[in-house]
Amino acid sequence: MEKVVLAGGTGFIGEYFAKKFKELGYEVKIISRQKQHISWEDKLGIIEALEDTELLINLAGKSVNCRYNEANKNEIMNSRIRTTTILGEAIQACNKPPAIWMNSSTATIYRHAEDRPMTEEEGEIGSGFSVDVATNWEKTFFAFDLPTTRQISLRIAIVLGKDGGVIKPYRNLVKFGLGGVQGKGNQKFSWIHIEDLFKIVHFLKDKEELSGVFNCSSPQPVSNRELMEKLRRTMNVPLGLPSPKWMLEIGSLIIKTETELVLKSRWVLPDRLEREGYKFTYKTLDKTLEDILK
Repeated sequence: MEKVVLAGGTGFIGEYFAKKFKELGYEVKIISRQKQHISWEDKLGIIEALEDTELLINLAGKSVNCRYNEANKNEIMNSRIRTTTILGEAIQACNKPPAIWMNSSTATIYRHAEDRPMTEEEGEIGSGFSVDVATNWEKTFFAFDLPTTRQISLRIAIVLGKDGGVIKPYRNLVKFGLGGVQGKGNQKFSWIHIEDLFKIVHFLKDKEELSGVFNCSSPQPVSNRELMEKLRRTMNVPLGLPSPKWMLEIGSLIIKTETELVLKSRWVLPDRLEREGYKFTYKTLDKTLEDILK
C-alpha cells in the first residue's frame, strides 16, 4: 500500500484529498494541530510518517480570510514558513525520504493584472503583504537541497467545491440579492475545481521528470462581472445589487476580512500543465457551477 502524508490535511482541500486518496487505496497520514493526528511538535513522529512515503503534500497555513492586523499577518507568514521548515528538516532526517514533496503556494503571487494573463514563465511577481507571504513561502521550500525528493510548488487559484471554500459566501450573496458586480467588476477571477486540483496532483506525481512551479488554475478565468452573472444564472436569481468598493470596505470590517480577496485581479493561466498534456475535467466556470451548486 502506497503512503501519502497530508500536512495541514484537515481543511477544505485536505479533507477532500484524504477521502480521494483513501478511495484509491492509499494509506493516508495527516499532520495537524488536531489531537487525533500527528502533531507539528512531534518531530520524530513526522519523520516516521515521512519514511518511505510516495507523496508529501503540504497544505498548512493560517487562513488569509481575516483582517490583516499585525498579529494575523505574523501568523499567516509564520505558519507557512514554520511548517515548511519542519517538513524540509524532517525529510533531511529520513533514511528513505519521500519520493515527491508538493508544497502549496498561491496564484496571488502575481501582480494585479487586468492587461494580460500571468504564466509561470512570463508572469510578473507583485508587491504587498500577500505577495511577500507567497515569495517567502516558495523561497523557504526551494531552499532545501533534497537530492532524492522531487519538489513541486503549486500556485493554487481560488478553489471551488461543494463542501467549503469560497462558494458558500458567494452563494449567500446571490441568495440575498447582493450578487451584483463587486467593485468595478473588471478584475479577473482565476479559479479551479477541487477535483481538477486533485487530478493535477496525480498527474504531476506520475510525471517523474517534472519539478518546480506550476499554476493550478482553470485555463478559462472570468471577470468578476462574469462570475456574478454566472452565479445568478445558475441559482435562478434574476437580479443582484452591486457592491462598490466603499461598501466592500465596510462589509469587510464587519465580517473581519480584507477586500483584496475580492478586488485583486488574478489573471492566471496553467501554461506548464497544458503544455505537459494535462486535460481539465472542469475547464469552464459554467460546468463547475452546475456541478457544485445543483
